[in-house]
Amino acid sequence: MKIRSKDFRVREGDDVDLKKWPTSVHPAYKSKGQYEKILEEHVAQLSDMQQLLYASNRHAILLIFQAMDAAGKDGAIRHVMSGVNPQGCQVFSFKHPSTAELQHDFLWRTTRDLPERGRIGIFNRSYYEEVLIVRVHPEILQSEGLPDATHDDKTLWHDRYRSIRNLEKHLNSNGTRIVKFFLHLSKEEQRRRFLARIDEPEKNWKFSLADIKERKFWKQYMEAYEQCLGATSTAGSPWYVVPADDKDNARLIVSQIVLDTFKGLNMAYPETSAGRRQELLAIRKRLEK
Repeated sequence: MKIRSKDFRVREGDDVDLKKWPTSVHPAYKSKGQYEKILEEHVAQLSDMQQLLYASNRHAILLIFQAMDAAGKDGAIRHVMSGVNPQGCQVFSFKHPSTAELQHDFLWRTTRDLPERGRIGIFNRSYYEEVLIVRVHPEILQSEGLPDATHDDKTLWHDRYRSIRNLEKHLNSNGTRIVKFFLHLSKEEQRRRFLARIDEPEKNWKFSLADIKERKFWKQYMEAYEQCLGATSTAGSPWYVVPADDKDNARLIVSQIVLDTFKGLNMAYPETSAGRRQELLAIRKRLEK
């Protein structure tokens, strides 16, 4: 299967029904060996692109990963970005906000960690948690100190979606390209992965009772994701729904989408001026002595 990024993209203004988006598709590889070869090629290209991104210093890339537990966010980040220079890439994971973070607006703690030009930033979960887990568990709002007037459900989520769209539009206008991945896992595949985390001792640390408790809210989470994806996927900052039941295939899809994003930036290495070229030639002559 040839991977076409557009096949996984949520178009701006779409009503999203996740039941119509597959959690598994025909793989882009025929064997484990072919998968490793394709991924190796993608990783090598991403390494070259990251160097060009840094040299041109005109854009930043922000990759956002959201998913249900066990969907493979950590693995996708680790494998796809394995060839990127660590100096040019940073990964941030956002868990329950601290007391200090709760004293600020819901976008504050993530905007502090946005990538600078020439670099790649990766958010493993993000400000989107504020329209996902908070929507499923509205009691979390009580700790956020919001004015009483904003607690109306319809107004609250509408305003948060608008704030997110405005932030991403602002970042896009200033050179930050945002690509958002929802790793779409089936409930049955999550069950199998949870069992593996119990049965395999080296995976025990990944599992907690909280994972099972959240699984009970599967339907509510799917509804929250549908609303979120439809409201915040835009031409400049799109969402991609990546079938995640096959981890290897999901990694190839993610890496292809990232590559296509880089290729759309029209980057080039800085041109050397005539004066700079003369300076370099003079230095060369000195080194040859």
